[in-house]
Amino acid sequence: MTDRVIIFDTTLRDGEQALKASLTVKEKLQIALALERLGVDVMEVGFPVSSQGDFESVQTIARHIKNSRVAALSRAVDKDIDAAYEALKVAEAFRIHTFIASSALHVEAKLKRSFDDVVEMAVAAVKRARNYTDDVEFSCEDAGRTGIDNICRIVEAAINAGATTVNIPDTVGFCLPNEYGNIIAQVRNRVPNIDKAVISVHCHNDLGMATANSLTAVQNGARQIECTINGIGERAGNTALEEVVMAMKVRQEFMGVDTRINTQEIHRVSQMVSQLCNMPIQPNKAIVGSNAFAHSSGIHQDGMLKNKNTYEIMSPETIGLKKEKLNLTARSGRAAVKGHMADMGYTEQDYDLDKLYDAFLKLADKKGQVFDYDLEALAFIDMQQGDEDRLVLDKLSAHSTKEYPATAFVQLKLDGEKLSTSSIGGNGPVDAVYNAILNLTGLEIKMSHYNLTAKGEGAEALGQVDIVVEHEGRKFHGVGLATDIVESSALALVHAINAIYRAHKVADIKSHKHH
Repeated sequence: MTDRVIIFDTTLRDGEQALKASLTVKEKLQIALALERLGVDVMEVGFPVSSQGDFESVQTIARHIKNSRVAALSRAVDKDIDAAYEALKVAEAFRIHTFIASSALHVEAKLKRSFDDVVEMAVAAVKRARNYTDDVEFSCEDAGRTGIDNICRIVEAAINAGATTVNIPDTVGFCLPNEYGNIIAQVRNRVPNIDKAVISVHCHNDLGMATANSLTAVQNGARQIECTINGIGERAGNTALEEVVMAMKVRQEFMGVDTRINTQEIHRVSQMVSQLCNMPIQPNKAIVGSNAFAHSSGIHQDGMLKNKNTYEIMSPETIGLKKEKLNLTARSGRAAVKGHMADMGYTEQDYDLDKLYDAFLKLADKKGQVFDYDLEALAFIDMQQGDEDRLVLDKLSAHSTKEYPATAFVQLKLDGEKLSTSSIGGNGPVDAVYNAILNLTGLEIKMSHYNLTAKGEGAEALGQVDIVVEHEGRKFHGVGLATDIVESSALALVHAINAIYRAHKVADIKSHKHH
């Protein structure tokens, strides 16, 4: 019988902290539901005390998730722990995760306290959290640079106070595998009450060691890994869920452990997180990169054709990558579209079939053949549209020649009313279109990020444009998808402007509440 390793996903907390623009509550819930289907044991979904927005998104997710435990982060401070409980109490099952810095550098520079004070604060925090739930996790921040005697002391005190999980993070990605494994082994061997808690690890990837450190920790007695989808996170990122899970699955005989993860969901969740978080996946990324299962060298290809196991240590199907089937065309019916979505792991609740089918037909008319990745992209774009978009792109044309400045004609619908204008003198057709849209809306917007990616292959590939714009000191993300780059750029700006309008609406509602 193998041991179970608990998978604690922190994509929506530690991962989200690193994004250029925050996710909406709707986007966070979409990811949370996908994580639930993936089978994560615990999902950490926010830091409720940090903002009203975070509090509300934690509460919304807590209300919807039924098969995973929902966790929220809090410092070792009463108001943080109380806020975490208030946000989580609607959940079927929840965990309060409280942390305090333990390294000498942090204790003296950041907390300006003695280590005795820090132990006392940790104990008080765990006890307060235990008043609310019997599932409490305690983390000593920057454990990788804390002396082993102090780690053992604070962990023992936290377990005595009622902590059921103790997390030993390598907060700055400083440790090497043998060194980190040794820290975990010492905690396991030296803390007298360690059998009353699960040892957890939370690694960062600053030296590229997050996966190796996490697996070495498991070999030394850790039974929970904290990780994120695609390894997203601050600086060089966190441990990638898909890497540790597949390493434990492929090398199960060697590792002797397993997880509750349904690995067939990995590809789908990876794509969703990349899309919604506006974080492209490098092609050679282990497990989920577009090249991870491609064999381009002649010798490899020959070997693959004779026997797949020659060069493939796992099959693409294990992470939910289906072999390309018959492609869809404009003559494909709704059932075919639904069937392709089902093959990719989506249920009808995940998307609006009417909207998706309309978008699919438009694309099929332009493109001829529609591939699964096109369909998935269309479904994701639909997920990112707001409930009611005030601004809609109606008509668009742009011209650019070498000799003359670019010109554009744009017609928009704002609250159903048609507005149109032309602009001349842009720095290329996209710039001309953007000038026209901004003239019509009258908003002051600064572009801080523009990224174009091809979704699919060949000249007819869909072009996805991701932008981040700044308006009144806040950042907003926009995404557009079309076979024409100018059109996808225009759609991305319209999407971002709709996000700005929604933020204005929320601000108005809040200000009315206060009056």
